[in-house]
This record gives sequence, structure tokens and C-alpha cells, in this order.
Amino acid sequence: MFLLEEELKKLPDQPGVYLMHDEKDAIIYIGKAVSLTKRVHQYFQASHNEGFKKAQMVKQIARFEYIVTDSELEALVLECNLIKEHRPKYNTMLRDDKTYPYIKVTLEEEFPRVFLSRQMKKDKSRYFGPYTSAGAVKDTIDLLNKLYGLRTCRRVLPRDAGKERPCLNYHIKQCAAPCQAYISKEEYKERVDGAVRFLNGDYQPIKKELEGKMAAAAAEMEFERAAEYRDLLNSVNQIAQKQKITDTGAEDRDVVGLSKDGQDAVVQVFFIRGGKLIGREHFYLKTAAEETREQILSAFLKQYYAGTPYIPRLIMLPIGIAEKDVIEEWLSARRGQRAYIKIPRKGMKEKLVELATKNARLILTQDKERLKREEGRTIGAMKEISALLGLSGIVRVEAFDISNISGFQSVGSMVVYEKGKPCRSDYRKFRLKTVLGPDDYASMHEVLTRRFSHGMEERGELREKGLEDSYGKFSKFPDLIMMDGGKGQVNVALKALAELSLSIPVCGMVKDDNHRTRGLYYNNVEIPIDSHSEGFQLITRIQDEAHRFAIEYHRSLRSKGQVHSVLDEIPEIGPLRRKALMQRFPSLEAIREASEEELAKTPSMNARSAKAVYQYFHNDSSARVHHIDEDADL
Repeated sequence: MFLLEEELKKLPDQPGVYLMHDEKDAIIYIGKAVSLTKRVHQYFQASHNEGFKKAQMVKQIARFEYIVTDSELEALVLECNLIKEHRPKYNTMLRDDKTYPYIKVTLEEEFPRVFLSRQMKKDKSRYFGPYTSAGAVKDTIDLLNKLYGLRTCRRVLPRDAGKERPCLNYHIKQCAAPCQAYISKEEYKERVDGAVRFLNGDYQPIKKELEGKMAAAAAEMEFERAAEYRDLLNSVNQIAQKQKITDTGAEDRDVVGLSKDGQDAVVQVFFIRGGKLIGREHFYLKTAAEETREQILSAFLKQYYAGTPYIPRLIMLPIGIAEKDVIEEWLSARRGQRAYIKIPRKGMKEKLVELATKNARLILTQDKERLKREEGRTIGAMKEISALLGLSGIVRVEAFDISNISGFQSVGSMVVYEKGKPCRSDYRKFRLKTVLGPDDYASMHEVLTRRFSHGMEERGELREKGLEDSYGKFSKFPDLIMMDGGKGQVNVALKALAELSLSIPVCGMVKDDNHRTRGLYYNNVEIPIDSHSEGFQLITRIQDEAHRFAIEYHRSLRSKGQVHSVLDEIPEIGPLRRKALMQRFPSLEAIREASEEELAKTPSMNARSAKAVYQYFHNDSSARVHHIDEDADL
């Protein structure tokens, strides 16, 4: 048993990391301390104010544990690693976990390559970055390969030179083909050096070269070649123009800005490399209302720089932080060289921090507006639908659809929306087992019966195991069922539910003659709905999604040949005759009702094959069902 008072007495007056657990033994908070006994005691002192968030956390603490370290720096490193691994509920957390792209030049190879890399390793390669846009990195790499004719293959050169024919890039003049020894090592190295200078921001040499080649080609009346040089020149100019902010300091630095509004915070980081702004990125953080900007910045620095492979020499902040010295020491150790945290007070550096802060504020404002619009499209739209139907508490909606080709290979789909958003992990798909022919009502009855029968079985199994609060593949039931159709489909659903003694509201999504949604059918009444409302748009999205999911599943089965047709079971009927029957007759039911003479008139059929088909459907025909496998999950 964990006795709080006794365990508090055992805390050492040493630096370390403490972990708070709740009654389910989940880690809810991780912190570091210069003195474990002083810091942990503070949480349980009535006179000490940790803020509302920490107060809520303290109420949930069932026990704590701690790890002693030799220094505050070691505690900081351990804290960062543990937070990243466990992601505790009450720690200020980054919402993003991204890996940034680099441009890698394999200088250790005799014929180097230039490509995108997500990791910066300690090797002999040259790395440029990190960049914030993988698309921009790929565009730059493509341009470099075109400009300098660098290879993109993975052949080991010069060992593999001449073993295979040159690739397409050589023939379209985008590679100098070192694989064929068409270019010397020295000349190829000059091209790689040019690419490295380009990545360092020296665009003038290649621009002058392209301008000269374009003019020469135009003078020789080779306008197509001149146009190619013009396009390359435009690409170079576009990349050069992206470097809009320069700094005469020409050193690597990260400029950090912060904006906070209530429990929402955004940190904006400008990446300055070689004196140029190469990119920027913003990060959303979840915070407590009472957390200060200093605390948020400190938490951000520890989490972000624990996960990024590159640490610049200088990090500029808008305000000071209490842990500046220890974080600087930690960053320096990770970097392998001295790293600094500074708060600029004047000049260009101060303006850069102000600009980053302004961008963070703008993003936070825009994000709040976006979230408000998104809420209108989702939760707000669901409330509109609830009001139209006179229902309350609708969170989960399930919609169903059937797809087939003239009754062949029928499949059913179930899509799920929760709080107005698609819940794709809960989508389900069904292959029809017992229905023969294009009977959508019977097909829908089978799908609904199977869906809720499975759900009731799962609920019983979970109750037996004492897991009433858990859910299986089918045991979570909807608050509303939406059918793709009107009165007929709704009545089919109600009948299937009644047979299972279930009571779930069912409405139909009614379409007009042009196959466009016009309203809802509920309690034997068609309810019109404003076509400009968010509720209407959500109904349309649900209807389209159910239809799309059913069609894609049906198409995938057909393309993979995974659906077994009834006709495949008939002797004398191969792929050619099966296709001919499907083209002549509108449905499987029509084939079943056809006479031997009518069947024999089908192209590729003869009297013997027609007789085989007729006998198959009329000898113990009650046993002939379209048998397909069990339910499949998304």
C-alpha cells in the first residue's frame, strides 16, 4: 500500500525526476526538480498554489515514484525522454510530432547523389536543412539534377560502371551517365560542387550560365532548347526569391515567437541558415489557462529540441525563461558545440522575434476561426439534424448502402459519423450471402440483421467477461440510422430492428428525380431541409460517403476477382460464356427464369451449355444461394 505521508518523508534532497500516477497506475504528470523532497512536497501543501490544472492533477494522484540523477542537467534530459515516451495528461504537450526533411549530398561516394533524407546522420555526407516543406525540397532536388546532370540511381560506382545500359534520364539529357563512364570523376565533381554552391544560396553563376545558353540557343534559332533554358532559369529564380529575409550575421539560428489565448497556444519558429530564412513552422500546444508564457516556452524548447536532429548555435526567444542556463547546457551537449539562448532587445534580431510572435498570433487567431467553422460543419450540423428530427443526444450516426451490377455480386457498406466527422476505423463492409438478384430491400434487411446480430452477440460476450464499458467490432450501436432512400428503406430497417427487439431511430435520406438530396423521411413524414444549411451539407456528405464506400468495395472485389459468381459453379460455363450471359440478361434472376432455348441463343452458348445452366437453377433451386464469405472489416 502506498502511504503518502510515509513516502514523502523518504524523498531525497537531490536532483531527479518524479512521476505521478493515478489510481489506474497511468502516468499523469512528469516533472524534474533540483531537490525532489522540496518540489514534490509543494504539491501537497495547501498553501502552495500550482494553478487549477495542477490542482486537478493532485486530486488524481494515487502514488508517485522518482528517479535520482547526479545533476539538474541529467534530470532535464531524463524528463524530456520520459515525457516523449509516456505523453502524460497534465504535461504541456506539443500536438505535432514531425520529422523535417533535409537535402543530403553523398560526398563520400566517388560519384555523389543528391536526395531527400529524414535523418541527419554522422557520416561524411553534406546535409542542408532542415526544411519545412517536403514538396519544396523535392522540387529543389529535381531542379539540381536537371541543372547539373547528377545521377539518381543507387549503383555502386565505379564498380558497376558499364554493367547495365544507361537509364532514361541519360536519354532525356538529365544525367551525364557516370554509370557508363561518359563523364570523368573530376568533371562530375565540378558539377556536384556547383550543386553545393547552389544549396548554399549562390545562385548567380548558374543564372548567368542559363541566360547565356538561352541567348545562344535563340540566336541559333533553336527555340525549343531556348525555352527549356528559360524554364530552368525561371525555376532558379523562384527558389532564389523564397529567401526573402537575410541577416548579415550569416549564422544558423532559430527565432521563436509565442502567442497564447486561454488554453490555446501557438509557437512559431523561423529557421535561419547561413543568414537566410529557409523556412518556418508553427506548433500547437495544449496548456492550462494559468500557465505562463515562460513555462510554455520552457516546455516547448525541451520537447522540440529533444526530437530534432539539428540544433543551431543560437536560439532567440521573446522573453526570458527560468531554466535558461540548464537548457543551454543541455542543448550544447546535444549539439556537440556551444549553444546559446538569447532575448534580443534591439535591432534586426528583435524585429525577427517580433515577426515570429506576430505570425504565431495570426495563426492562433486564424485557427480559432477555422475551428469555429469546423464545429459548425460537424457538431453544429449534427445539432441541426437532431432539431429537425426532434431527437436529442445524437453523437453516432450509421448509414448503409448496397452496390451491385444487375444483381450480380451484391455487397453492403456501413459508414459511421461521430460528432459530424467520419469515423473510418468503424466502417464495415458485407458480402451478401442469401439474396439472389437485384433485391435492394432484401439485401439491406440481411446487412442490418447481420450487423446488429453481431453487435448483440459481442455485447453478451463482453458482459460475461465483465467488460461492459468496452467495445468490439460491432457492439457500439448508433444513436441514429440513416438509410439511403425513403419510406421503403426505412421500413426495411425498422423491420430488421424489430425482429431483434432493438429500438433505434431510423430516418431516410430522400433524393429527388435528379438524384439530389431533398430532405429526410422520419416517422412517416418527409421533412424538408434548407439546402444551404450545414445540416443539409452533412447529410449529403454522409450519403455520398456510404455510396462511395460501397462502390469502391464492390469495384475492388471485381478487380481482384475475389467475388465468386454463381455461374462459376455451373459445368460448361467458363469466363467467356459467363460474360456473355451477364451481358445479355439484366440480372441473375432473369437467367434463372430463362428457358433452354433462350439461353442457347446467347453468343458463345450451345444446347449443351444452355441445358447445364437450366438444370443448375431448376434442380433443387431452393438450395441455390449466392454464397459469399463472412463479413469483412475496413
